[in-house]
Amino acid sequence: MKNGDDPYANLYWGCMDGLAVHFKKTGNWKPVKSESDFSKAILRRLSFKHVTGDIELVAEAYKGSEMRTCLIDFEKAAAAGEFDLVAYIGHNALMDFALEPPATVKGNETDVIVLCCLSDKYFSKRLENLGCKPVVMIRQFMYPRSFILPSAIESWRQGEGRAEMRSAAGRAYAKNQKISVKAVTGVFADLGE
Repeated sequence: MKNGDDPYANLYWGCMDGLAVHFKKTGNWKPVKSESDFSKAILRRLSFKHVTGDIELVAEAYKGSEMRTCLIDFEKAAAAGEFDLVAYIGHNALMDFALEPPATVKGNETDVIVLCCLSDKYFSKRLENLGCKPVVMIRQFMYPRSFILPSAIESWRQGEGRAEMRSAAGRAYAKNQKISVKAVTGVFADLGE
């Protein structure tokens, strides 16, 4: 049984397809820092550097019981304008509870990836109000795990557009699920360029 308040048993963090496990296996990311019990809401924080040295990824594992805090913090990070790319992977808690609409932010150009069921429907408008540019979003129910993120980030790192990022995410998803790329095309939202 999985436990959202245990980072080693958390579906999005500690399992075989979880971030803490998967990013170490990619070969393109090297862990540089690990912190446990980072805060009341955050179980672990990991920092990775891309092997090229041009990107650092900071990942935080929130307690499953702190989903409201997690989503509020995610939107704050996306709105801050301090990061080039902000990503969320996990359960779509906006299907369980409502959050106040975020205040409109002008001049923000943060790219955002949201890997959770129906993220395009639940997150896109909120993120656009924050001035963000959604680059990979989900249209359907799906298996949102970390094996998708390295492919999407690599496409983004190379300066590719949203269509290429969508394709990269789709290929990673198809490979993990052992299905055709054509079969997963509709899972990822077509965000145009």
